[in-house]
Amino acid sequence: MVATKKIKKSLESVNSRLQLLMKSGKYVLGYKQTLKMSSQGEAKLVVLANNCPVLRNSDREYYAMLAKTGVHHYSGNNVELGTACGKYYRVRTLAVTDPEQTGEK
Repeated sequence: MVATKKIKKSLESVNSRLQLLMKSGKYVLGYKQTLKMSSQGEAKLVVLANNCPVLRNSDREYYAMLAKTGVHHYSGNNVELGTACGKYYRVRTLAVTDPEQTGEK
């Protein structure tokens, strides 16, 4: 019971930061743009939904490792990540290029 409350609270925290990012920060959505930003070293953080294909997931993690970029595995699926971002479509991959006021550095 306590663990589920803690997980739910952390998910709400991540969702609120994502909403703030959508308003004030700079980001790119999608597999190709995320790989491009990671390979150029412009991405500060990469967010991956939990239902990404393993091969693509490992590609993104590899490029993020080369660029010394953080990777966050979102605990929801791509529909939930898209909803958290305020989009009406599915989002599997998100790269934060300029966090601005999200509290991330």
